[in-house]
Amino acid sequence: MTAMIQRVLRIAPLLALLFASPAPAQMPQGVMPQGFVDAATVVDGLVVDMRYFRDDNFVGRRIDGYEAARCYLTRPAAAALARVQQDLASQSLGLKVFDCYRPARAVAHFVRWARDIKDVKRKADFYPDVDKRDLLRLDYIAPRSGHSRGLTVDLTLVRFAQGLAPVELGAELDMGTPFDFFGVQSWPSSRAVSAEAQANRKILAAAMRRGAFIPHVKEWWHFTLRKEPYPGSYFDFPVR
Repeated sequence: MTAMIQRVLRIAPLLALLFASPAPAQMPQGVMPQGFVDAATVVDGLVVDMRYFRDDNFVGRRIDGYEAARCYLTRPAAAALARVQQDLASQSLGLKVFDCYRPARAVAHFVRWARDIKDVKRKADFYPDVDKRDLLRLDYIAPRSGHSRGLTVDLTLVRFAQGLAPVELGAELDMGTPFDFFGVQSWPSSRAVSAEAQANRKILAAAMRRGAFIPHVKEWWHFTLRKEPYPGSYFDFPVR
């Protein structure tokens, strides 16, 4: 064996470590990073309606990891959402959140549910035109979610009076479909909903874009902060 080959063999393990793709960062279960906050303490007048803490969702029961109705986000995402709220106030509108940070265990719960093709008790409400066996293939259910990084939020618009006080708590603007409706009708570009719903979706999307959030092509309610504080991370501390 030549000296050149021996040198290559000695440095090969070091090269492998140098060029290896980093594994996604993980936090111990139950530990909330200091970079997360309760968005309701940052966003004045935020209406919080955490659907996965209740059974009013596409699964039909409370989802793993949701022990309280709180909207946790990273500090940059919460600050950006506060700017959106202030922007909308000039139109007597405000924000109502359905989901914010989502524990990785909740995402796993969704995947288990999607694979249980016998459990279709909420099909008529949330996916009437989609075969449950196709929910994973069509990316309505994903094995990983930006929600678990604390930078993605699901929300809608509510009509507010002056002073960021809701005229009627939970009074939502017409968006054409419910939150978490799996179907082309929920695509922001869909013409299958009323002109009023299309206009309301545009108002929401425009405000979120001005606040540095990126819309989702298949879900009118889904927005992700452009700059990620924790790229590649999927947290699993419970919402409590």
